[in-house]
Amino acid sequence: MAENFDVIVIGGGPGGYVAAIRCAQLGLNTACIDDQSNKEGKPSLGGTCLNVGCIPSKALLDSSEQYHRLQHQFSAHGITAENVSMDVTKMQQRKAEIVSSLTGGIGVLFKANKVTSIYGRGRLMAENHVAVLDPESGELSQTISAPNIILATGSKPVELPSIPFDGEFIVDSTGALDFDRVPSRLGVIGAGVIGLELGSVWNRLGSEVVLLEAMDEFLAAADHQIARDAARQFKKQGLDIRLGAMVKKVSSTPNGLQLSYTQKGEEHSIEVDRVVVAVGRKPATEGLLAADCEVSLDNRGFIEVDDHCQTAETGVWAIGDAVRGPMLAHKSSEEGVAVAERIAGGFGHVDFNTVPWVIYTAPEIAWVGKTENELKADGIPVKTGVFPFAATGRAKAMEDTAGMVKVIAHAETDRVLGVHIIGPHVSELIAECVVAMSFHASSEDLARIVHAHPTLSEAVHEAALAVEKRAIHKFG
Repeated sequence: MAENFDVIVIGGGPGGYVAAIRCAQLGLNTACIDDQSNKEGKPSLGGTCLNVGCIPSKALLDSSEQYHRLQHQFSAHGITAENVSMDVTKMQQRKAEIVSSLTGGIGVLFKANKVTSIYGRGRLMAENHVAVLDPESGELSQTISAPNIILATGSKPVELPSIPFDGEFIVDSTGALDFDRVPSRLGVIGAGVIGLELGSVWNRLGSEVVLLEAMDEFLAAADHQIARDAARQFKKQGLDIRLGAMVKKVSSTPNGLQLSYTQKGEEHSIEVDRVVVAVGRKPATEGLLAADCEVSLDNRGFIEVDDHCQTAETGVWAIGDAVRGPMLAHKSSEEGVAVAERIAGGFGHVDFNTVPWVIYTAPEIAWVGKTENELKADGIPVKTGVFPFAATGRAKAMEDTAGMVKVIAHAETDRVLGVHIIGPHVSELIAECVVAMSFHASSEDLARIVHAHPTLSEAVHEAALAVEKRAIHKFG
């Protein structure tokens, strides 16, 4: 006899655990099945994000940035230090402690909200049953059922058939977070979000980093003006980004590894010590669905859902990286909340037009809404305002003046259609812009809101003023 719940969530990442907690808050008897384990082999909730993604990468980004600033930037503040060194082992220990604290915290939240946590691999069966399989052996350990099931299995790194991971010298993003020493030469295949963040970490710590990007355009998803500025900043930092570089193979040499690639029709190769493959992620849906369930996958492995995250099978929902839309932790969480509220008979909604994007490099890059090129391609008339951080007192006081804010508004209605920022702490500044767009604000609205002085947020204010060419602190 299968144990019965009101809701079963398969996956304990940012989508799954948030959905489970919200379901429990709404009075639903909820179970969450997850197969993630830590290095000690113990269950570890939080999915890729908390265990081997968002959180550990940000911990290393912060550690490496502090080290870089002490070496290259603190002297402007009158701070000098001799014999500066980085203890990679201690840095990795700090990262592990942060991860352990946060993943353990989810377990505490589950207990507080009376969510039943089940360690295992969930498989959706017919008639709203879920088989719980042992993560190691794959053997059935129990079967449970619920009228509502939420599939939140997340995603995993894409592996190139010609360049398989070996776990030591050729690694995915997870492996790149666990290096026990700084590689002298690091090759990164892919110059997207993950490649840039991981490349930045090891570049700051002293590695010679080459990023090979197959696309001819750098950060194609970002606004072109922001992407151009980002390319300049990263080049100054020593990141060697080569566009239009198609990697063919990686081979061993007496001195390390040789990366062979083509660029503009010519054959090239570079010698490196380690290779990080960061060419994207794919939905982790393999083995999730039994043959007799009615849920279907598209040709890329994504679970097919409607606009409300409901699958073709009654009572079965899917969220996060396993479905259409951006693979972002916060998008997954909000979908989880929305589905939980729909299951409980309420209303849930996620506005994909106002989902923020962030790249946690230094300078950070963040945006919400459409780019200027996208809008023009759609035939939408626009007007823009740009303001540099170099013209703000707070950025000057911080010795962190790189970057700008760009506000894009409809040329006729003045409604804000996109905001794109590169600069210090812009992962925080973008929230104001998300709120503004969510409330259908105009650039005039942003321009008339009082912003504290001196703050970095004044750059957003001035960019909004610049839409109508009335920025106060901008020359020309």
